[in-house]
Amino acid sequence: MRDEQVAEAYDARAAEYIALIGSIEQMERADVDRIERWRDETPGVLLDAGCGPGQWTAVLSEGGRDVIGVDLSTEFLAAARERHPGVRFEAASMRELPFPDGSFGGILAWYSLIHLPPADLPAVLAELSRVTAAGGRILIGFFDGTPGEEFAHAVAPAYFWSAEALGALLDDAGFTATHAERREREPGPVGSVRPHGALIATRR
Repeated sequence: MRDEQVAEAYDARAAEYIALIGSIEQMERADVDRIERWRDETPGVLLDAGCGPGQWTAVLSEGGRDVIGVDLSTEFLAAARERHPGVRFEAASMRELPFPDGSFGGILAWYSLIHLPPADLPAVLAELSRVTAAGGRILIGFFDGTPGEEFAHAVAPAYFWSAEALGALLDDAGFTATHAERREREPGPVGSVRPHGALIATRR
């Protein structure tokens, strides 16, 4: 899908999304722990790429960290600015980020790459690599499954990935994968039952 289509799809369901999974209290504890550890181990300015309503951006900003959240959805950005007034949020596409080379020590892309057609992902990873400083770290959250296989996400078509397939694409973009994890999910009142994957890589 094009950026405009994804933005429109999320704008249309932003209130519903925020009510279901718009706060840290609604997130899985394992995810919170992983992102907090990554934050504390990653120096420099941080970018929350595809920040949604800003709950993870706020976590990254704890302790006075310098963080920027970017998203395509105007509804998400409005909610993020209202809910987290001390944090910086900007409208931007991961295809063309408005930041100089090497601006960030770390980039969080938590389930924000899932709607990119597989053919588009290498160029987006190259753009994320461009704005990451040498030695910087990226943390990607994704649905674990057959790489590039499309599934019917509640908001817009999305794609499965695996740590191995993502790691190869990240390597091509100038990153080296350093950590991967996968876990099954149990049915619950919110969120997804699809297997979760996370991958950390360092910019060479």
